[in-house]
Amino acid sequence: MKIISSRTNSRIKSARALRQRKARESSRTFLVEGIHNVGAAVEAGAVIQEIYYAPDLLKSQFGLETVEDATKRGVPCYPTTVEVFNSLASKENPQGLLAVVRQREEKIDDLNPDNYPWGVACVAPQDPGNVGTILRTIDAVGASGLILLEGGVDPYHPTAVRASMGALFRYPVVRVSFDEFKQWVKEHNYQVYGTSAHGAVNYLEVEGYAHPAILLMGDERQGLTSEQSEICKEILRLPMHGQVSSLNLAVAAGVLLYAMLERFEE
Repeated sequence: MKIISSRTNSRIKSARALRQRKARESSRTFLVEGIHNVGAAVEAGAVIQEIYYAPDLLKSQFGLETVEDATKRGVPCYPTTVEVFNSLASKENPQGLLAVVRQREEKIDDLNPDNYPWGVACVAPQDPGNVGTILRTIDAVGASGLILLEGGVDPYHPTAVRASMGALFRYPVVRVSFDEFKQWVKEHNYQVYGTSAHGAVNYLEVEGYAHPAILLMGDERQGLTSEQSEICKEILRLPMHGQVSSLNLAVAAGVLLYAMLERFEE
């Protein structure tokens, strides 16, 4: 296949546009960069629309085999010059492999206690790195997925994709309003555990967590609203011994997810 050497090539321009949320949402696709992440997408069975690679950068045997295998499966794989590839990549010193992947179309009505016994819900998270890191932690503890409430950052932002370390391809990420979430929780009898700096219960003092369960993380600036707190079985707090008033969202989620993992009731 002829190598793409122009940054104004129509395919390159379309792929580059996916660095913007508007293009990702209209096309329902997103960019996946790097050998590990593209390999994780392939392994998870993600729908790969096309692959771009720079022969002068891609030296990994695994990366080269990924391109070869994708080509055999009928995925269009386009070689590019280093300059063109660098125009697609969002980070410095790229590895020379990038894929355009179809977004999954999960809906909250597809989730229930049988296939989603416990997970995390975040209210309007603003940092894509936090979203990706929470997904990575969900994978680490064996939870079921992530629910994003009331908008917030795009989970398919390049930073979120990288931070998830492949978890984005393996776990459902559903975006819904709080009202839809509230109805779903009620319908399936989920036990919701909220978090707040002013929570009545120190998370270390919780004797046990009940399935099915949702860890509800509030808005990063304002926390949970009174309406959001009302659906919670308990409001947990993390003890703060220094001068800061709260932990980073992803760090707090990680601490609480491991606490839940250790204390789930049989």
